Amino acid sequence: MLEEVPLDPDVHDRAGFDCGVAALNEYLRRFAGQHRRMGISATYVLIDSDQPRVVLGYYSLSAAEVDVARLSDSDRKKLPRFPIPCYRMGRLACRTDRRGAGLGRLLVGCAVDRCLQTKKQIPAYALLVDAKNASAKAFYEHYGFTPLLDRAMTLYLPLGR
Repeated sequence: MLEEVPLDPDVHDRAGFDCGVAALNEYLRRFAGQHRRMGISATYVLIDSDQPRVVLGYYSLSAAEVDVARLSDSDRKKLPRFPIPCYRMGRLACRTDRRGAGLGRLLVGCAVDRCLQTKKQIPAYALLVDAKNASAKAFYEHYGFTPLLDRAMTLYLPLGR
């Protein structure tokens, strides 16, 4: 059974993870644990309960804000005219040997669900993500993310009321 759990550097095999992007591999191996300890971001990994050491994919979340002027006209008119709190999914990656298995979609769903649960305690308007390329941008747009008006590669997904 697939499970999404907080990264535990003592349990999860970070060195064995390869998503095909050196910067994303290095983040998981070297920085994710440090960033959690420093209060910068939290990383969650997707594992199979039968092989809990193997990281199938991961995402990281942190606090963020966005200037309302960057949102779409329809979203902007409902909001106050100052920067609003958001969550940021700083990284999202899946193992190369599991591509096409729907793990990216599952991780986005887990991140949105985690934000919705957190929003009950610490409100925020949307989940932000910085797409690294056109393919990543299309991936996020497929799941309802909208580009910021002045930054086409930064997208947001309103988290509802």
